[in-house]
Amino acid sequence: MLKNTLNSISPLDGRYATKLIELEQYFSEFALIKNRVSVEINWLIFMSRTKSLSFVPALSKNKETSLLKIIEEFSLKDAEQIKKIEAKTNHDVKAVEYFINDHFKKNNLKKFIPYVHLGLTSEDVNSLAYALMIREIKNETIISINILNKQLKSLATKYKKISFLARTHGQPASPSTLGKEILVFNKRLERQTDQLKSINPMAKWGGATGNYHTILLANKNKDPVKIATKFIRKFKVEHNVVTTQIEPHDWIAETCHALIRVNNIVNDLNNDMWMYIANDIFFLKTIKDEVGSSTMPHKVNPIDFENSEGNIGLANSMLNFFAEKLPISRLQRDLSDSTTLRNIGVAFGYSVISYKSTLKGLQKITPNKNKINEELDNNWIVLSEAVQTIMRLENIENAYEKLKDLTRGKNLNKEQYLEFIENLDVTQKNKDYLKSLNPRNYIGVAPKLK
Repeated sequence: MLKNTLNSISPLDGRYATKLIELEQYFSEFALIKNRVSVEINWLIFMSRTKSLSFVPALSKNKETSLLKIIEEFSLKDAEQIKKIEAKTNHDVKAVEYFINDHFKKNNLKKFIPYVHLGLTSEDVNSLAYALMIREIKNETIISINILNKQLKSLATKYKKISFLARTHGQPASPSTLGKEILVFNKRLERQTDQLKSINPMAKWGGATGNYHTILLANKNKDPVKIATKFIRKFKVEHNVVTTQIEPHDWIAETCHALIRVNNIVNDLNNDMWMYIANDIFFLKTIKDEVGSSTMPHKVNPIDFENSEGNIGLANSMLNFFAEKLPISRLQRDLSDSTTLRNIGVAFGYSVISYKSTLKGLQKITPNKNKINEELDNNWIVLSEAVQTIMRLENIENAYEKLKDLTRGKNLNKEQYLEFIENLDVTQKNKDYLKSLNPRNYIGVAPKLK
């Protein structure tokens, strides 16, 4: 049967495939193979240029260009060829080496074959390849986060003057503005995105057990660490000097934890928006031909926020597992990290889907001003905070307790509030101030916060 998205086991490659096209080039089997090829070829070029590694023949400019073309023109056909070699060798990195060797045989580069993969263990190649892949997919993910956050900033500005009844513990509380409450999420995301950005990818280049045995030998006992560091830094990756056979993946765990925090903020937003919609604070725009319920024609459901919530759950469960599993390896290495690393892109994929779903939901909302004003007008009781403050400032004893007796578990309409203020033993100035308040204007500096 012809393979298409309907035959995919994973929804990432099926239902959501069109939403993740931009991630494919950074994290896929093809991307991993291409990055391995790139690492191997760049190492050969680096050695040929390094004086202390003079046993490696110098490459002419034309030959360097020819080698770099292998990377630049690397195709699915090339990747498939490497997979065919792997089927025989049962070793994915060795298959890359043999692929390069075959290319050298066909392009008058035969004398360079002995130097392909020289001084390396597979995990040197994998470590750098994954560092490059995770960096790029992280950067692409941050683009999606920033698009979402830009929308939040826009809504925060647009709704900064729309007062509404805030709720703590689900109960009426001091009023706020819709814009300010959205701004909270904008600022939280900014901070966590900065932290996600700040985590530098790391790679090792120390050979079979991290002791630079072969590079030391080839380098005629000169400093092999210096050589390795210089090479790794060419890729703008941090060199983890002291390792076992594998780079311990602590920086990947840090990345996962940072992304979890981003995702938790987005999910907190999802839950709040769901509640606002459920309580008619926001309407959802109707879209022609879209169905809310198969049996209830009136329904417009907050499905985008629900979709985001579900995908974040999947992403975070994986990210938590990666963060806990990857830093742990028996003695100098075991292979349990290998299959795990291959799935990191999946967690990023579910995260990106969630951001796009939340963004889609935010683009559909519009404030229900009638409902918002109705809630405010029916809850004059929230001004008790302001009254208590004035009473305290005028040294009225037991201000809190007196307001508690008057208001707790009760409601208060405008007339009752004004009557209470009129009989309050405070200065006329403060009395006038309290009379000027109403639930719509008692919003502090919410509209001015940026």
